[in-house]
Amino acid sequence: MTILVSSSATKQQLRRIVETLKRSGWDPFVVNEPTTRIVGMNNSRSPLTAPPLEDLPGVEKVVHSSTQFPLASRECHPESTVVDVDGVKVGGQEFVVIAGPCAVENEDVLLETARLVRKGGAKILRGGAFKPRTSPYAFQGLGKQGLKLLARAREETGLKICTEVMDTADIGLVAEYADILQIGSRNMANYALLRKIGRTKKPVLLKRGMSAKVSEFLLAAEYVLSNGNPNVILCERGIVGFDVATRNILDLACVPVVKSLSHLPILIDPSHGTGYRQYIAPLSKAALAVGGDGLLIEVHPRPESAWCDGQQSMGTDQFATLMKELATLAVPLGRTIDV
Repeated sequence: MTILVSSSATKQQLRRIVETLKRSGWDPFVVNEPTTRIVGMNNSRSPLTAPPLEDLPGVEKVVHSSTQFPLASRECHPESTVVDVDGVKVGGQEFVVIAGPCAVENEDVLLETARLVRKGGAKILRGGAFKPRTSPYAFQGLGKQGLKLLARAREETGLKICTEVMDTADIGLVAEYADILQIGSRNMANYALLRKIGRTKKPVLLKRGMSAKVSEFLLAAEYVLSNGNPNVILCERGIVGFDVATRNILDLACVPVVKSLSHLPILIDPSHGTGYRQYIAPLSKAALAVGGDGLLIEVHPRPESAWCDGQQSMGTDQFATLMKELATLAVPLGRTIDV
């Protein structure tokens, strides 16, 4: 059950709503988004009767729902959310592209990439300063130095920055430099990390776990939302399959499913979704056609010499060509891409 609170409600009226829920056996918590919502959870094993709330002062609307993710659900939040990343609107009419290298390698490569993806039409630069790698001997990222290089690239190009947070201890550090805090596939179910990032107001890019159901994906988003951060951007990045022809199975069906269930914007990562650069362009076009709100693409000026995931990184010329093709395709679909 979700209670939408009037914008003119007083603190006393808010307290009365919460107390009414508690007396009836519900466990309420308040979420202060652009609009205040109170979510009443039934944590008992028996069904509870909803108290009469509609007539209480300060209550604008009561939504009775059985969904496990009321804050992420379209049922309780029918209008689509647009996340404002310091002026870049994700989830609106513009199809937003985040592009850059898998990892921050050095200043020269990062700045070269940033200039070229900016010229191609990207609005946000991606690049890992902290890298989760399957092997403990693989390149793990430059850490704080990588964050400083990303900030340098933003200063020169005006691109916003998206980079991954792997540890609760690093949230403050990464938030100091990044415009979007990325939660990677391996950490989608890291509930301590989700809770703590939820206490920031920074936009969050939440990647789907490699074996996660759509419901689990949205429940992970609910952790962030329920801790007070409404600025969640979802990202479909492929799920594990049995066929080795691609690195993962890019589940484009997830996009309309998520759109029907949730108000949150969703991006698509065709680099991790396929694992091979030759498949990125066709699946990027499919992502636009199926209703995605943007892309997360790995781009490197010399993919063959990239320190990690070079085989799934586009060259900068390929990226520029793709962006022009996407801009043409976007027009009949009612979207815009600024190239």
